[in-house]
Amino acid sequence: QVPLVESGGGLVQAGGSLRLSCVVSGRTFGTYGVGWFRQPPGKERAIVAGIPWTGGSIYYADSVKGRFTISRDNTKNTVYLKMDSLKHGATAVYYCSQYYRELSPTSFWGQGTQVTDSS
Repeated sequence: QVPLVESGGGLVQAGGSLRLSCVVSGRTFGTYGVGWFRQPPGKERAIVAGIPWTGGSIYYADSVKGRFTISRDNTKNTVYLKMDSLKHGATAVYYCSQYYRELSPTSFWGQGTQVTDSS
């Protein structure tokens, strides 16, 4: 399994911004890209954005379109999630994972990074 390490979470007020980082050391065979997944308290984990390894289209969940931007720096083996205009109730743990073409994640996750709405 390829290790993933997330960072960049913290306290943020509604309307604020954060940039999350995910260091991914390599590509798992058969995966389509790297995605960011969000898990609010008491709710299931769900993908919010995904970026293909090569070609293809970037995916955004409808709830974050126009506010979140996923990008990749191959020289640093890092995938970023820039989150702007965060809403009330944005508290969640954010995880990154490699995912398959149908947007389903692998079973391997990093430790996650906590984002907390401080409004």
